Amino acid sequence: MSLNKNYFTISFCFFLGLVTQAQESQLKDSILTEDLEEVVVTATRTVRQLSSLPLPVTLIPQQQIERTGVTRLNEILSEQTGIVMTADATIGGGEGVQIQGIGSDYVMILIDGVPIVGRLGGNLDLSRLAIGNIKQIEIVKGPSSALFGSEALGGVINIITERPKTEKISGQVTHRAATFNNQNTTVSLNQRKGKLGYSLFVDRLSTDGFDLAPNTEGQTINPFFNYTFNGRVFYDFTDNLQLFASGRYFFQDFEVPDGTSEERDGNAHLRIDHQLSKKSQFEYELYYTNYVTNEQTIDPINNDILLDNDFDQQLLRPEIRFNHTFSENNTLTLGAGYNFENLDRSLFANEVTFDSQYVFAQYDFKPLEKLNIIAGARFDNHSEYNSQFSPKLSARFELTKALALKASVGSGFKAPDFRQLYLDFTNAAGGNYSVFGKEVEAQGIQRLIDNNEISEDENGNLAIFVPLSELGEPLDAESSIGYNLGLGYRKGKIRGDINFFRNDFTDLIDFLPLASKRNGANVFGYTNRERVYTQGMEVDLHYQVLGNLRLSAGYQLLYAFDKDIEEQLEQEGAFARNPETLETIRIGREDYFGLENRSRHTLNFKAFYEVPEWEANANLRVVYRSRFGLADINGNGYLDEFDDSFVGGFALVNLSFGKTIFKHYQIQVGANNLLDFQGSNPLAAQDNEQLINPGRQFFGRLNIQF
Repeated sequence: MSLNKNYFTISFCFFLGLVTQAQESQLKDSILTEDLEEVVVTATRTVRQLSSLPLPVTLIPQQQIERTGVTRLNEILSEQTGIVMTADATIGGGEGVQIQGIGSDYVMILIDGVPIVGRLGGNLDLSRLAIGNIKQIEIVKGPSSALFGSEALGGVINIITERPKTEKISGQVTHRAATFNNQNTTVSLNQRKGKLGYSLFVDRLSTDGFDLAPNTEGQTINPFFNYTFNGRVFYDFTDNLQLFASGRYFFQDFEVPDGTSEERDGNAHLRIDHQLSKKSQFEYELYYTNYVTNEQTIDPINNDILLDNDFDQQLLRPEIRFNHTFSENNTLTLGAGYNFENLDRSLFANEVTFDSQYVFAQYDFKPLEKLNIIAGARFDNHSEYNSQFSPKLSARFELTKALALKASVGSGFKAPDFRQLYLDFTNAAGGNYSVFGKEVEAQGIQRLIDNNEISEDENGNLAIFVPLSELGEPLDAESSIGYNLGLGYRKGKIRGDINFFRNDFTDLIDFLPLASKRNGANVFGYTNRERVYTQGMEVDLHYQVLGNLRLSAGYQLLYAFDKDIEEQLEQEGAFARNPETLETIRIGREDYFGLENRSRHTLNFKAFYEVPEWEANANLRVVYRSRFGLADINGNGYLDEFDDSFVGGFALVNLSFGKTIFKHYQIQVGANNLLDFQGSNPLAAQDNEQLINPGRQFFGRLNIQF
């Protein structure tokens, strides 16, 4: 550990030295000191100043992303307050996002306002999204179904790409080399000439992968390469009629021993903005996306196919929006759209389709000079589940010019997904258990009965745990109500926000044992059962020091519990096995830790420094996550203090330095996970060590602008 401390001490002293030396000049970087208000569009679907919003919103500007040197969406999100990245083994270790303790299944990911698809196991792998051509990232926390519908139950993350600005052809070429032979090259080109603007973006990433299980044959992440292509066109027919068209294609190929693993993601986006008058505007939008994976594993001895998993999802969505501004602080937004989804998956008995229609409305107004209210609602009609109505109300009251009170309450929902409705899967290689979606469970159980695979008791009764008449009963959409109450402070060099939140979830979809097979394996289905909540507090502080130094810090306190378990423990108590004494002991509510993979405390600290006279910059970022439990392993059905599955608290320290040379050349060097945290997975077998993190990663980056 002393070596790790030396790395940190030397780097931090160099960072402070850079700051101290440059203080003498007192020169101010124009970007860091500008007073222009940052604007966002995701929270209200209209352009709003960030500081004036009554909702908890985080904005990550382009400059901050460039200074950190990261290249993927999951990397930059992991450094934000109230956001935790969680690994998903079903997609090769890709990372999903957790907001306010709400899992990635319930967070919608957008690019320029349209959704990304491809949730193989409920999670969406954010490491496949390159961020080299973006203007900013906007994060709305809490239920957002009133504007965005299903999957926005926990929040929305919107990647806003950059628009071309200059009449001359401009662009940049960047190459970044890092540990594990991680090579990332990007090329961007853009121009705005008269009525026409266009931009092209290409990103290539390759790596040798890494291994988190050194005592096991093979690698945790196999070598892979991927490409991202993005082209966008802007055309102004008139001052009142503009067109935006975008096409994006992503391809990824893993080097899998004795098999293949490919991933493709493409979309086309067309939008027309029609300004009827100074007060009224229509937006017409058409969006299509297709996500495809192909995974196949072959037995090298007899050439048999051990795994054949194909996934092909398509989404087509036309939408129309209308904005009318009655006065400067009085805007009405109306919208309507149609979703058509299709999924062809080898784990399903048949190709399946969804379709839904929706309308939404929002009224943004100021009944008083110091009071802003946003009221909105959305109605979704779906082919496979009950219709949903999702209202939301937000308000901001200006206590003083520097201090404002913000509050919001809203409902969210998440429709049962394809997997929970149509999965028909038997794991022949992993115990021969079966999982059936709700729409096919009756047929699946009957097939097992016909094949004489269901076990019987001594009286000849089939081991089926639910009445046959209840099989196939419709699943309800998962729903939530979210509350946020906070204070925002803006004065001079100081900005601060504190937000208290609570999210109550009902009808969460959970596994349910349906039957037992003759070979001892179980048959599982899905049911609406769980009632959980997350609540806590977030604090964000920003302080600009000496013109060119910006400091920020964030903290989240989180409690996440299952209500049914709380009630059971308070009324009846439960038992657990003490891992140290191996005795069975009685435990109570105070021993219940909460939901898996949630940390009670998370913190971050960032320091960004600009030295204009040197054309140099430096930044230090620290992220801390307190301990969290991975699973219930003592058999009482929940995570308690006596489960031996906790990962200890840890800090990740990231550092980078950059300098511009010869005006158009920028070099950057840095290290992520400077203290070389690797950790240990407590669920790994005794003689099979499994790490949490691959360790320290150094990088160098060259950027050429033209």
